[in-house]
Amino acid sequence: MGKLDLSRIEPRTGSSYPARFAEGFEGRTVLGVGAASGITQFGANIVTLAPGVQSSLRHWHMEQDEFLIVLTGELVLIMDGGETPMRPGDCAGFPAGVEDGHCLVNRSEAPASFFVVGTNTPTETVYYSDIDMMVANIDGKGSYARKDGSPFENPN
Repeated sequence: MGKLDLSRIEPRTGSSYPARFAEGFEGRTVLGVGAASGITQFGANIVTLAPGVQSSLRHWHMEQDEFLIVLTGELVLIMDGGETPMRPGDCAGFPAGVEDGHCLVNRSEAPASFFVVGTNTPTETVYYSDIDMMVANIDGKGSYARKDGSPFENPN
């Protein structure tokens, strides 16, 4: 595939969360650079956060590792143990199965971006630390539910 033309990759905005959890992610933009390049063994994305926006709900993965590096701006990494400022060049890793929810928040007045890579596995379960929600993925199709696996009465 070679060099990618980032201007030709369709950005995804917002989140795929159920509507009641999706508010506030409108200023999140994801460029799926891994998918655009044709790779399949891991995911690779460039994520840009507008001021006041967070990357995701705090979460952790059962089967997939994640690794990120801040590219531009200033972000705050939030984990169970507290908050850590992150600037360009700062990196963080999240091993599969470690029950320590994480997300990044842009508390600055300028956009910030990071590059994130993660394992692609045929199945995956993600737990959200601060709310009663999980998502189970089988062959790329995710289904949100409560942490015990029971469905939401009203998914929105």
